[in-house]
Amino acid sequence: MAKAINPLQEQLLKAGLVKESKVALVAREQAKARNAKGGAAGPSEIELEAQRARAEKAERDRALEAERREQARRRELQAQARQIVRDRRVQRSGELEYRFTAGGVIRTLLVDEDQRRKLASGALVIVDAGEGFELLPRAAADQVRERDESMIVVDHGQAAPEAVDPDDEDAAYYAQFKVPDDLMW
Repeated sequence: MAKAINPLQEQLLKAGLVKESKVALVAREQAKARNAKGGAAGPSEIELEAQRARAEKAERDRALEAERREQARRRELQAQARQIVRDRRVQRSGELEYRFTAGGVIRTLLVDEDQRRKLASGALVIVDAGEGFELLPRAAADQVRERDESMIVVDHGQAAPEAVDPDDEDAAYYAQFKVPDDLMW
């Protein structure tokens, strides 16, 4: 016998319980089984499922990371906008009440006559600074608009004229009455 046999097979042969041909057959089958495991067999269903799961997890991780980066970018832009408001705000002075709507609620700022004229002409803009409303010059308001447009509350310089629906009789009738921007309530 040229092939090495394990001790159990040797004992079984000495005891006469198996024949030498049967031991050789088993040894060949074991060798084939060992070679088949290391062979080029395709991946099993479990391995394919594991690869799919890893790919899906990687895609989810990439999507979450992209969302986190976008949120961080938005927070950075909002912080820049708040910094511009803090640095460039116009000090309010005066006793004239300037009323405007913000979030469906009528708000009031105390301004002087010059500031009221500038607000009506669009030279000044009202922004929501979080802790209150502030006045900004047009250039600073444009910088804030680039970073966070939701902070702009009142901007008469950017207001587009409302389009009148030609089929609506009431709108057509009231369109002939222009309401001035500097109307005091």
